[in-house]
Amino acid sequence: MIVKAYKTSKIKPGDNFFKILDKYLPKLNERDIVAISSKVVATCEGRVVKEGTVDKDKLIASEAQYYIPRYTNPYNVTLTVTRNILAAAAGIDESNGNGYYILWPKDLQASANKIREYLCKKFERKYIGVILTDSKTTPMRWGVTGIALGYSGFRGLESFIGKPDIYGRKLEYTTVSVMDNLASAAILEMGESNEQKPLAVIGDLPMVKFVNHNPTKKELDEWKITIEEDLYGEFLKNAPWIKGKGRA
Repeated sequence: MIVKAYKTSKIKPGDNFFKILDKYLPKLNERDIVAISSKVVATCEGRVVKEGTVDKDKLIASEAQYYIPRYTNPYNVTLTVTRNILAAAAGIDESNGNGYYILWPKDLQASANKIREYLCKKFERKYIGVILTDSKTTPMRWGVTGIALGYSGFRGLESFIGKPDIYGRKLEYTTVSVMDNLASAAILEMGESNEQKPLAVIGDLPMVKFVNHNPTKKELDEWKITIEEDLYGEFLKNAPWIKGKGRA
């Protein structure tokens, strides 16, 4: 696997995202995956709110399905369930926002699909993958890692259930999140502060199964899990959630 991130100009609300891709992406090869910061997509889509014009806690509550108020933890950060993802502050971020709160794109999957279709047409490729990335925390661990908020052009999950381990024992639960692992690799190159590298190209991926279509509903539903089914469900069900106004 080869990952290379690309520096761009500072992205402002209302910028044309596809012109940014035209200007800064290299020529893509067949079976490359383009990782893109969801923050850049959201900024270009106008999914920003000027700081000082709205109460951030109310903004979080409007985006989150459920939330736990910030005063319940030592970091003054609101924990939420947003778009069926456990996320800090409903994904709303001020870093590199230049006075704006940056939300997640309105329709993460539609944005990923549209970008894949554009890149396939532009570079005349059959197989191009796209990931919209963000950073996430992991319970009981310091440090953020990557998460794919939306993806297109490849199989997001790889199931090993029923396959034998090296001693012939069949695996019962193991499923690899290909999209999240790729997002983490990309974010490591893209950076988290002032690197100004919101784009990355990931190549040499023999382990990834590419497809020349957008993910189907069945494929998208494969990586969603309810609280009742979750390994950590007992913790999640008993947390003091407050219902927000956000959609699933």
